[in-house]
Amino acid sequence: MLKKPEGHAGVEEKDFLQAGNRQVAAGYCIYGSQTTLVLTVGDGVAMFTLDREQGSFFLIEENVQIPADTKEFAINMSNMRHWDEPIERYVNECLRGKEGPLAKDFNMRWVASMVGDVHRILCRGGIFMYPWDKREPEKAGKLRLMYEANPMSWLVEQAGGASTNGRERIMDLQPGKLHERVSVVLGSRNEVERVTSYHLQSKSGL
Repeated sequence: MLKKPEGHAGVEEKDFLQAGNRQVAAGYCIYGSQTTLVLTVGDGVAMFTLDREQGSFFLIEENVQIPADTKEFAINMSNMRHWDEPIERYVNECLRGKEGPLAKDFNMRWVASMVGDVHRILCRGGIFMYPWDKREPEKAGKLRLMYEANPMSWLVEQAGGASTNGRERIMDLQPGKLHERVSVVLGSRNEVERVTSYHLQSKSGL
């Protein structure tokens, strides 16, 4: 959710083209054995559950925090042959477990739903990646910046995590069109920073 710029009589497409750091609220609902609303208005992340009999949401957790370290990653492994080198390097290190440079065994989780994967990360940590790949090199990524990456990035940051496109903070990106796409790496801060550092090393030729 964005604040309408002042001084505009009506609403135009350009009014929506604001960076994610201008958001005033972000959230999602997830449905299953219970209906859960996850919300931020810029003062942390809160979770609410629906009481079906009363028709009201009740607070079940406030100040949600994502652990800085994790042993879980989420990515579509079927696209591995299309990845850029930094993503391939990181996932290979995860797969090498305790014997590899990360010195810990990782589990992989992937439900092919960004909301589901982000919800799991908010509940117990992890890193979610939907990177640029070589199938459509002209596109910056698959997910939409304004209405997928930005709200989820703000929720993750408000819970102590991090979110980048591999090189830059997602919420600092200035959208040029409504359906602009972006590469996404978000979740537990230390792992997101590791993947980002691999991209920066690759860019600088290190």
